[in-house]
Amino acid sequence: MDARKIIMNFTVPPSLEDIEIMTGNALDHLPDELDQYCVDISVVVEDFPDEALESELDIEDPFDLLALYRSGREISPGIEKKTANDDDVLMVFRRPLLDMWCDSGDDLGSVLHQIIIEELARNFDFSEDEIDEMTQRHHQGLL
Repeated sequence: MDARKIIMNFTVPPSLEDIEIMTGNALDHLPDELDQYCVDISVVVEDFPDEALESELDIEDPFDLLALYRSGREISPGIEKKTANDDDVLMVFRRPLLDMWCDSGDDLGSVLHQIIIEELARNFDFSEDEIDEMTQRHHQGLL
């Protein structure tokens, strides 16, 4: 039997572990189009991207990066090896996520799910129309 952890209510902001659990749940409920790409994906949750990542991606404000997908085959952005040495990784950045959540007024799980769909779909070359359609299905509860 698969044990599930449930987060019911927050009197303090969700922890890194809480966000990791929610991210795992969102990955378990991806649109079918994305599911095939995310078989062996690791999840890393941090408060903010580190300085090296900010520099690599030329990010001025750490609140601008909500999530980042990295292929285990990627040497640097846009350059991949023929074989993977590492697992594919989805990094989620807690503080920017919580900031967006507060600004949106939406359910945190829904905000996180949409961010994950958008990040993964862009990395796997889905069109903006396809991404919009996937997120609309998500918001309508059709996934």
